[in-house]
Amino acid sequence: MAEKIVVASGKGGVGKTSLTVGIGKALHKMGKRVLIIDCDILRSVDLLTGITENLLYDWGDVILERCEAEAAIYPSADVAVMTCPTDYDGITENDMKELLRSLEDDFDYILLDAPAGIGRGFRLAFAGADRGLVVSTADMVCVRSACRAADVMYSAGMTDVRLIINRIMKKDIKKGRLLNIDTVIDSTQVQLIGVVPEDAKIRLGAMGKSIYKKGQVSYLPLTNIAARICGEYIALTL
Repeated sequence: MAEKIVVASGKGGVGKTSLTVGIGKALHKMGKRVLIIDCDILRSVDLLTGITENLLYDWGDVILERCEAEAAIYPSADVAVMTCPTDYDGITENDMKELLRSLEDDFDYILLDAPAGIGRGFRLAFAGADRGLVVSTADMVCVRSACRAADVMYSAGMTDVRLIINRIMKKDIKKGRLLNIDTVIDSTQVQLIGVVPEDAKIRLGAMGKSIYKKGQVSYLPLTNIAARICGEYIALTL
């Protein structure tokens, strides 16, 4: 039965979708069956996984009974993807829960890429999730947004929420341009699961470049996050 994990940020621009894809690829490398569900109507997971040309149906079509679930699941080289409808009309949180229940026997992990903000799309994304990952960069604007997103999930009854601090630049932290790691953790009040450094190559995912590849500075941090998700003890190195 799949573990369902929502990846959220509160604010856009923190690299959440790239992290979602990277973590999915890392889980696949560990032998896990992974489905990524894009819950953002702006849609970008298909671009980062190279399946755009094959798209016909989305998960909204499944919920609204326009197609079977199998027709809306698109395999890439490593993860499977369900893309988002262009609007949420006629779709409820219970619909999303039912969709996830219908898929959970076919995968080990289902990652739900939530849209930025805490609106309807965000709430649909975490409606049927078991756990949450909140992504923030080390600046106060993103930290405040991440804290708010975590609070909404806690208020809805989700007890297992973890923090990923993304796009860390140690030089800027030392010079006081960015918050230090402890300040980010204290400000969000969310337990840390991983720190990912700034990686210029990961931002080339939309140009067809691999997001998860040996030699990239984000490769080992993403591998470690995936291992921690699977319950392995991997010491945090900051």
